[in-house]
Amino acid sequence: MAKITDVARRAGVSPSTVSYVLSGKRPISEETRQRVEAAIRELGYRPHAGARALAGRRSNVLALVVPLRPGIHVPTVMQFAVSVVTTARRHDHDVLLLTQEEGEDGLSRVADTALVDALIVMDVQLDDPRLPLLRSLDLPSVLIGFPAAPEGLTCVDLDFRAAGEACVEHLARLGHRSVALIGSPPEVYVRRTAFAERVVQGFTAAADRSGMSSAVHPCEPGGARALAEQLLREQPALTGVVVHNEALLEPLVDAFGQLGLRVPADLSVTAICPDELAASVRVPVTSVALPSAEVGARAVELLMKKLAGTAVPESTLLAPRMTERASTAARTLA
Repeated sequence: MAKITDVARRAGVSPSTVSYVLSGKRPISEETRQRVEAAIRELGYRPHAGARALAGRRSNVLALVVPLRPGIHVPTVMQFAVSVVTTARRHDHDVLLLTQEEGEDGLSRVADTALVDALIVMDVQLDDPRLPLLRSLDLPSVLIGFPAAPEGLTCVDLDFRAAGEACVEHLARLGHRSVALIGSPPEVYVRRTAFAERVVQGFTAAADRSGMSSAVHPCEPGGARALAEQLLREQPALTGVVVHNEALLEPLVDAFGQLGLRVPADLSVTAICPDELAASVRVPVTSVALPSAEVGARAVELLMKKLAGTAVPESTLLAPRMTERASTAARTLA
């Protein structure tokens, strides 16, 4: 069976252009339209909407698109997936989990099969190449994450910029003047992953407002000890750290301890992570909760409303919720 990507290849256009020709949602030049229509006829392509009409009913299946790219923390991602699955079951829907990195082609392939009624898309990038196709598909979709230009999309997530700000503001109130952000692995920033970039924006903006010296350090798994040593060399006045890297939280606290820094007497540590992780560290960590259960549930509820033809807000940003624990204290003046 021909797919939309086959039509695009034959016509020499992108899959999103084929979708625009089929849906009429965007103006397409007559010459391009004729090429696409000729390719459709030659390949015998049948749009997924037609296949769905022939089936005469919905599939009651949602697709959760979670490309397992380098640098992501799989246990945290699976928390979102569990929330999506359990909420979908309450609405008598199953969930098809898609983990391969396929971009537009993967989304088109799923849409072509008519196996799913709607899409939930994770690991959103600021300039995500999947967005034009998502805007053109007849399938309803919700993004867990906010691209740089969210117009015409339905997005839900924690307000990661505000979360980064909240961590720095907490340290500023305690009198800390030199702070560092321990971020995700470097490849996450190379992809311009939206949530990671927004934490950096919030961290930097809050530090600048408070007149604090600050630095951002992406870090690979297993790099806790080397990074702790680097921070002590490069920021000898450092007394506050924000960790946005779940895999490194406990190893970092241990590494600083091995280097002679007591938490929180010498170094205050905050994090953006699941509550249960923050509470389980040897020194329980003051943290902004990562509300995976709520975000996943909201994404499904938004999709159910869209499937029912009900209008939904384009943007749903959850305010950060901080819990103070034993890892932060007022800065001790030398």
